[in-house]
Amino acid sequence: MATIQNTKPTPEKLVADLTLLLDLEPQGGDRFIGRRHPEGTGRVFGGQAIAQALGAARRTVEPDREAHSLHAYFLRPGTDDCPIEYRVKRDLDGRSFSNRRVVASQDGKPILNLTASFQKPSDGPSNQHSSMPDVPGPEDLEPDAIIRRRFAEHLPEGPVRQLLLRPQPVDFRSVEDRDWLKPKVRDPVSHVWFRTVAPLPPDRPMHRAVLSYISDFQVLATALHPFGKGIHTGEVKAASLDHTIWFHEPFSVDDWLLYVTDSPWSGHGRGCAKGQVFARDGRLVASVMQEGMLRHLT
Repeated sequence: MATIQNTKPTPEKLVADLTLLLDLEPQGGDRFIGRRHPEGTGRVFGGQAIAQALGAARRTVEPDREAHSLHAYFLRPGTDDCPIEYRVKRDLDGRSFSNRRVVASQDGKPILNLTASFQKPSDGPSNQHSSMPDVPGPEDLEPDAIIRRRFAEHLPEGPVRQLLLRPQPVDFRSVEDRDWLKPKVRDPVSHVWFRTVAPLPPDRPMHRAVLSYISDFQVLATALHPFGKGIHTGEVKAASLDHTIWFHEPFSVDDWLLYVTDSPWSGHGRGCAKGQVFARDGRLVASVMQEGMLRHLT
């Protein structure tokens, strides 16, 4: 059995690399280039494309307007062999709202379309019907990274082992038991605490971009819980089809947030999942919806 390497980047380096990944290179004319992030899979992680596209849109909007929603469609698998080009269309700059369309392309072919809406600060009726679930706090849970490492010790060298061992800029702590190799049949509900492993700059647009990046983790996997299958077990072919986020309240991604996901439906080769993100004080800070392709391989 191969020896697991003990050397790894510092938490500060991991978070710095993430912020650099989301810091686009302007090319003029509302055109931007997103950096590569090879992960060993050959594909672009969907959360990366969403976060970079949101960042491209944000750079064309007045600073006093913040993103309150985004809607993205994944068109083609992206490759980590080359950067991604983002072109922004300025559809609206009204008195309170701005709307942008973004096309992400590689080799001249679109891989993602995203629409984002931005709003000036405003007052209005306020209500929160959803309550934060009563679950153990993150201090009482083992980090997912440690659990992944234990599973990886039993795997031969290969993409799955590499994926489980890769240091992440985000500390995930799952409330439910996680078994990445042999998932158990259970209800399509998950509760996961998360925060970046080191502080982020106090820049609210960056925190929204990082949450967009994180929101693509784990949500679609919830739809597979009733079948005892996982995204990385080789039994199912999975791919995100569309992804929506609504940002409700200010938040800090370097403080603990609870990601509550459930899947109301799956069928016809697709699965639908939704998520709610709560701050530790119980505020609902964001809502997520995603539909993805789910096809049996075995």
